[in-house]
Amino acid sequence: MTSGANMEAPICLVKNENEELRVNPEAVNILERITQPVVVVAIVGLYRTGKSYLMNRLAGQSHGFNLGTTVRSETKGIWMWCLPHPSKPKHTLVLLDTEGLGDVEKGDSKNDSWIFALAVLLSSTFVYNSMSTINHQALEQLHYVTELTELIRAKSTLQSEEVDDSDEFVSFFPDFIWTVRDFVLELKLDGRVITEDEYLENALKLIPGRSLKAQNSNLPRECIIHFFPRRKCFVFDRPTKEKELLVHVEEMPEDQLDHNFQVQSKVFCSYIFSNAKAKTLKEGIIVNGNRLATLVTTYLGAINSGAVPCLENAVTTLAQRENSIAVQKAADHYSEQMGQRVRLPTDTLQELLHVHAACEKEAIAVFMEHSFKDENQQFQKELVITIEKKKKDFLQQNEAASLSYCQAEMDKLSESLRESISRGAFSVPGGHSLYLEARKEIEQDYERVPRKGVKANHVLQNFLQSQIPIEDSILQSDKALTDGQKAMEAERAQKEAAEKEQELLRQQQKETQQVMEAQERTYKENMAQLHEKMETERQNILREQEERLEHKLKIQEDMLNEGFKRKCEAMDSEISRLQKEIQKNNDKSGSVFAQLLDGFGDVLISVLPGAGKYLGLGMKFLGSQIK
Repeated sequence: MTSGANMEAPICLVKNENEELRVNPEAVNILERITQPVVVVAIVGLYRTGKSYLMNRLAGQSHGFNLGTTVRSETKGIWMWCLPHPSKPKHTLVLLDTEGLGDVEKGDSKNDSWIFALAVLLSSTFVYNSMSTINHQALEQLHYVTELTELIRAKSTLQSEEVDDSDEFVSFFPDFIWTVRDFVLELKLDGRVITEDEYLENALKLIPGRSLKAQNSNLPRECIIHFFPRRKCFVFDRPTKEKELLVHVEEMPEDQLDHNFQVQSKVFCSYIFSNAKAKTLKEGIIVNGNRLATLVTTYLGAINSGAVPCLENAVTTLAQRENSIAVQKAADHYSEQMGQRVRLPTDTLQELLHVHAACEKEAIAVFMEHSFKDENQQFQKELVITIEKKKKDFLQQNEAASLSYCQAEMDKLSESLRESISRGAFSVPGGHSLYLEARKEIEQDYERVPRKGVKANHVLQNFLQSQIPIEDSILQSDKALTDGQKAMEAERAQKEAAEKEQELLRQQQKETQQVMEAQERTYKENMAQLHEKMETERQNILREQEERLEHKLKIQEDMLNEGFKRKCEAMDSEISRLQKEIQKNNDKSGSVFAQLLDGFGDVLISVLPGAGKYLGLGMKFLGSQIK
């Protein structure tokens, strides 16, 4: 997989054949290989208004997107050009050129509306291109913006299709740029020189009056004001004064174009390169090429099924796909790192668990980096279970390696003892003492064997257990000992065996405790990293809500200043609701995030019973974190 892309020429992303929109698999494959964040600039407007020329300038080329030289619209569907971003390292610039709106050869105007809606949904900067001036007619031609409430949903809902959730649009809509081509007016208002942005804002002022005509005229203005809080305007002179050269403008050397047009084009491109942001969804989810591919596929799937593209559904589809991949990436990282850092058998169980803790912490971090909107932490739970299983596999492999190694060493060390027993070397007076010396030597040699691992005592105990009947036989046949001495030796041997068994039991209990403590660390690490991620998400939501509130308050203030008191009053309930949401999210202890953490803590305890023993069923750790 490549981090970015550098296409030599554009490719069709969304085909528009027989007024039916279809995604181009080849273009999707290109996007899926882009792991960098994407800055997506889309341009829309009436056909034959020079959209493609501007996009070619952004690509640093005079050719690429088809400009066409007749009144026929050349671009069909949506074309895509992916390039390294000229000023943002590790970002990819994705240019989207759309077919001209209002083509007289089209039979279905809804097709134009879908092209417009898709450009809004996919871009981080949305450029609307028009000719001559921003006047009543230009705003009427922008009627597509008024249809967005019918064509886009922010939230999935089981309620009526009439539900309007356009209040959420500002959280994920792109920045809005209006480019005016062949501009011939002076930028003046009431005798005062104004900026291009002031020119746009003045054109967007609502028309006073409550007539149907005024309401219809205000509708596109209100939509732009409400949906696109970040707005910018650029005006361009004609590229050349000679009309016959306009159709071949892409073939003209740049220095032969009108000087003002050259400057204006460079200013426009510079602004885009410096200010156009990476595509971001609600709650700060950064979109890379792979995610953009999923979005366009999901949106077109909804359109072609007769449904309305829904951001929440698209994000859910993204989350399900990427969270599964995140679990796999994290699990693979854990396995890879454990394989690299652990040499089996480890000298102690704690040594293995120490490496496990470090690898697990990294794996959780990998999951947190690549996952988002993990509803009810179902994928994090899956990761916990997966890593627990892998840990147990490593524990078993460690035990098996230790057992195999220790058994081989013991067999080697005890070979001479077995031979001595076989030839009856201890069936002599004083043979029991000789046997004890020989066995003691084996134990001492075995003790000196390095890195025996967790099964060292187990193998030694098995060896000693196997020697009990042999020792008893030698003891009973030793004629140098009295019956009383034999009884005392038998009692000593029995006591020694019991002590060895107790020692093995203590080791097993200690290792069981270490495993449970490791589960406690797993619990704490998962909760700590989840808390950190949720706090980031909470701050992102708060920031979005506060920006929306600020935007609404500004609109309300502007409308009040312009005399639209009724419209201001209509916004009061929206502002009040948003203020309550902000207050709720500011209350950490009562927030939905605290509830989710609490629920996931219970889930972890059920998956990690050892954590439950040490932490209890309460959420002491969580409580200390969220206060």
